[in-house]
Amino acid sequence: MAKTQANTKNAAVVKTVEELHEEVVKLQEEHRETRRSHRMGELVNPRALTVQRKAIARALTALNAAKKSDSQEEK
Repeated sequence: MAKTQANTKNAAVVKTVEELHEEVVKLQEEHRETRRSHRMGELVNPRALTVQRKAIARALTALNAAKKSDSQEEK
């Protein structure tokens, strides 16, 4: 039962479109650096690349949802 509690997300945290965009840019930069270190053979855990790609996808999804909700509120 503790596993389900660990997986719950804090729904009270609401980010603006600008904050989400900054987060996406930061995640993409980190991913670029990790890919560079992987090509150079310095990366110890290549699974980090997959985790970062998924984090970027989640952030982009949240960003697109926020943009969509903003545009619907303006109408």
